[in-house]
Amino acid sequence: MAKILTLPSNIHEINVTKKVVDGFIIGISDMCVNTNMCISISDLSLLNEINDKDIFISINKNMHNSDLDKIKEILLELNNYSIKGVLYYDIAVLNIYRTLNLKYDLVWNSEHSVTNYNTINYWGSFGVNYAYLSSDITENEIATISKNCKAKLMATMFGYLPMFVSKRHIVKNYLEQFNLKDDSQVNYIKKEGKTYPIIDSEIGTSVYSGNILNGIKSVVNLNLEYIVLNSFNIDLQKFINIIGMFKTANNENVLEYNEKINNMFDNVDDGFLSTETIYRVKK
Repeated sequence: MAKILTLPSNIHEINVTKKVVDGFIIGISDMCVNTNMCISISDLSLLNEINDKDIFISINKNMHNSDLDKIKEILLELNNYSIKGVLYYDIAVLNIYRTLNLKYDLVWNSEHSVTNYNTINYWGSFGVNYAYLSSDITENEIATISKNCKAKLMATMFGYLPMFVSKRHIVKNYLEQFNLKDDSQVNYIKKEGKTYPIIDSEIGTSVYSGNILNGIKSVVNLNLEYIVLNSFNIDLQKFINIIGMFKTANNENVLEYNEKINNMFDNVDDGFLSTETIYRVKK
């Protein structure tokens, strides 16, 4: 059975779930996107409190030249802690990583691009030992990748999915343009019967899927190193119950668990796990 990682939203969530999960993905402030909880370099001592867990650190934003020195500083500082790896999007992270003698691994995390084993194996030739699979591929495609690549694989199997990221402040610009005031942490846009959560942070704007992914039926069939459960915009008690179901899922109970999760929310589907990603231009 795959290990369970979560994208926690805060320290409280870590404290109440650390006994039932195998690890966490935590971001570095101003250096990550689509990561619920981000901490500064000065707060990395928090990692010592959960060093018995598999910890992955996300520095997965699209980098600028001004970020390069900071990347090196972060990578070197992280070497003082017991972490499994660093999630990266920008190749600058890989290039800097290769110049240093670091004890942890890298995780290729290029969002919608991690879709085939040839590219995963290519990055593996540069020393990248993990890949975080795209949420745009099917269960069968994941199985094919798993059979044909050497990397350890992780994939999101529950939660709202990131659709796209823009460095523009789309929500804040809109509010400013129309002299509106809104201090909400999460905003929403409704389109074609679906409601999409949006976060406008210092990094830019992230838009999430209108539906919550429930991939528990696929988990029992796939050979993954880690499955990732995302707590973003999910009630904590419900999320704890969901962790329990994913942790104990097997062929005998998975259909029951699948129904229970679907009944918890009114906007659940299995994403692209059973349906190929096909987009057509509307006429």
